[in-house]
Amino acid sequence: MAEFIKLYEENPNPKEVKRIVKIIRDGGLIIYPSDTVYALGCDITNTRALERVAQLKGVKLEKANFSFVCEDLSNLSDYVRQINTSTFKILKRALPGPYTFILPGNNNLPTVFKKKKEVGIRVPDNNITRAIVRELGNPIISTSIKDEDEVIEYTTDPELIFEKWEKLVDVVVDGGYGDNVPSTVIDLTEDEPVLIREGKGSLEI
Repeated sequence: MAEFIKLYEENPNPKEVKRIVKIIRDGGLIIYPSDTVYALGCDITNTRALERVAQLKGVKLEKANFSFVCEDLSNLSDYVRQINTSTFKILKRALPGPYTFILPGNNNLPTVFKKKKEVGIRVPDNNITRAIVRELGNPIISTSIKDEDEVIEYTTDPELIFEKWEKLVDVVVDGGYGDNVPSTVIDLTEDEPVLIREGKGSLEI
């Protein structure tokens, strides 16, 4: 049975953040708010937790396209190969914000992602998410939780999310109503940016 923990974006309670991070460190799965839709995640360094997420999403772990949620751009070089100035300027302008940027991965990627040549990076404009990642000390993964309803693609009410996921994850963070538009995905692995998915983030960056 998952814990249901309320956090306020203006000022996430440090004690509750620590409690959430302890669950993540122990291999727990978390559903958390972002600046777009609610997402499912875990510690990127915990293979068993990653496998649980992949199983819930119905994909093989080595084939899964999970994004890494970072607190800011300072950890970028941990997982991303050196990028040029124009790419860095785009990232600096757009983040924190509702974007997923696909960047060339380096050799420091966690073991299960070693074969991947690229990695999706998110720095959400959401204090709750960033407080959790800051306390954890490394990124968590992000994969949005879809709804079976064809009209409402993403559930926005944390209480309904809890009802659906309470037996599948370890903690659901109630950060208030979420959005129902996912992040804009932009591929920055080539010379020119390539739009992969238009979402909440403006294309004027």
